Parts: sequence; structure tokens; C-alpha cells
Amino acid sequence: MGMQVNTNVAANNAYRNLATTQNDLSKSLEKLSSGLRINRAADDAAGLTISEGLKSQVGGLTVASRNAQDAISVIQTAEGSLNEVQSILQRVRDLAVQAGNDSNNADSRTAIQTEVTALTNELDRIGKSTNFNGKTLLDGTASLSFQIGANGNAVNDRIAVNLTGTDIDALAARLTTGVVGGKMDVLTPSSVAAGAQTFTITNSDSTTSSATATLLAAGTYDTVQEIATAMNAQSSFSSLAKATVDSDNKLVVTANNGGAVNHAITGGIGVATPTAAVALNFTTAAEAAAAIGVIDTELKAISTSRATLGAVQNRFESVIKNLAVSKENLTAAGSRIRDTDMAEEMVKYTRANILSQAGTAMLAQANQSNSGVLQLLQ
Repeated sequence: MGMQVNTNVAANNAYRNLATTQNDLSKSLEKLSSGLRINRAADDAAGLTISEGLKSQVGGLTVASRNAQDAISVIQTAEGSLNEVQSILQRVRDLAVQAGNDSNNADSRTAIQTEVTALTNELDRIGKSTNFNGKTLLDGTASLSFQIGANGNAVNDRIAVNLTGTDIDALAARLTTGVVGGKMDVLTPSSVAAGAQTFTITNSDSTTSSATATLLAAGTYDTVQEIATAMNAQSSFSSLAKATVDSDNKLVVTANNGGAVNHAITGGIGVATPTAAVALNFTTAAEAAAAIGVIDTELKAISTSRATLGAVQNRFESVIKNLAVSKENLTAAGSRIRDTDMAEEMVKYTRANILSQAGTAMLAQANQSNSGVLQLLQ
């Protein structure tokens, strides 16, 4: 091989290898210092896509778990108030049993009635004041939905908690003055026709007023409860009345002022059949005995509501446990894709570091390899 000065092939070769080694060394340092195998898309494009998707899932599951915990707090708030409602009803029942004894004179019965009135006033206050973050829970209007999944699937990622059947305001009204409602059949909710449903309310002074709710097209509603919720959401209806669903799956419309409710067959909703107005009265032993039956009905309804809330709370606790397991597994999957194996990367770093030092030394030697030309020029 001849001796050249302008082109040092050995030096160029040594420099190319050294540049490659320095690039490997830089990447190893980056991975070791960040702890991540993928620091940019160029490191592993497919792995980055997968790991970012897993990262989104883990973040969503973290928030969903907090949502489920908030849901438990809401349920505990409602159930705690219902516990006190049940205690009040138990006390009222005890008073009814006491009033059923003819050893009581008129003054004794008046004293009993005074305590019952105070207790029913407290029931009304509980119904109006029980709330969570400004949302009233026990006035028969609360229909809540909680996001407990990382995705947007309405069926699998949300849990509905319906408290519209738990109306402590109406309970207090029933115990105090009795409420005349209108009970109607809705045989096939999905076939209820679109249009206005008008409920005529006969007031205590014999005047009438109309509560109107406009329903959407047939097929919009699958249950009677969905119809009641849609009606309560409209001020033209809720300003005068309230819709609930009883244990027989009948639509019950109650006037806010206690008036009688009437309704003609319209779009699939039947004629209103007035419900009896039964108020607590302790004037006689017979009326006190009748009051016991009324209170027992209310106690059963509150027990059912509490049992439902308890079951839903247990479901949310299972949700939290499942979310924790899913989060753990997805985090581990993301780690396997994105995190650096420190031991393996340290081996690569050590190799690149040694090659870098060797390459630097060889480049220096290669740069001196053509210096022999100077001897020919002397």
C-alpha cells in the first residue's frame, strides 16, 4: 500500500467506529439516567404506542378509583340520613303504640301529637338538607351516575345510583297531612307516544291547575322510572307536582300542594286513580292503631332504600378492588415495555465506554501513521 498524506484511510475508519461507539454510549447514558428504555419514538416506535396507551389506561383507572370512593361517600351520606329517618319513624311508631292505650287522657294524646309533629318537621328538614357537594339526595330528585372505568362505555364504565324513589319530603307530608296522589298504569314504557302529558290538580279551594310534561318519541324510555325522571326534569311539571314509581311499577304523580291529581289516557299513560290521603292522628285508640300500619309501610320503604344503598356500596367497594388489580397489572405491562433493565444497560454502557477509550487511542495512532512521510522529505 502506498503512503498518502491527503487521505488517511485508517484514521477515517477509526473515526467512524468511534462516532458509532460514542452514539451508543450517549444512548446508554440517557437510558441509565432516565430509567426509561424508550425516551423518544425513535427508540421503539411500536413500544411507544403501546406504552402510551397503557399509560392512559392507568391514569384513567386511578381517577376512576377516586370516583368510586366519592360514590361511596355519597351513598354513606344518604344512608346515614336514612338511618336517622328510620330512628325517627321507630320513635313515632312507639308513640302510636302508646297512644293506642285508653289510659291516656286528652292532654296525654295532645302531648304525643306535639312530639310527633316535631319529629315529622325534622323529617322534612332532613329531606331538604341532606346533600353532597350541593346535590340534594333525599328529596326524590337525585339520579346520579358515576364514572368507574377508564373508557367512555356507558354500560361498562358507569354505575347509576337512583334515589328518586327516596323522597323524605313526601314522607313527612304523608305523615303530617296526608297526600292525595294519582296512580297510573304505564304498560309498555317504550311505546309511550311523544307529546304533552297534562295532569289536572284540584286544589283545596276547588280551583284547578295543570302540570304539564312533554315526553319524547316512542322508544325513548325503557322503564317507568325513566318516564318519571324525564317528567321531574321539566319545570312546567315539577313546579306543581312530582312523579315517582311505586312497588307495583305504577307511575304516581303527587301534587306539591297536596291536591287531587287527575289524568286522562294520553299517549300510553292511563287514567289517574287517586290514592288515599292518610295522615297520622292520635285522637282515639282506633286512629292510633291505624297510624301504626301507616308507619310500618314507611319503615318498610326506608329499609328497602337502605338495603339498596348498602348493596350498591358493596358493589363500589368491589369496583375499587378490581380497579386496583387492573391498575397494578397495566402498570407492570407498561414497565416491561418502557422501563430500562438497568443491569443489561450497564453492561452495554461498560462495553461502549471501553470501546470509546480504545477508539480514541486508535484514532490517535492512525493520525500518526502517515508521519513516516516526513522522513522521506529530509
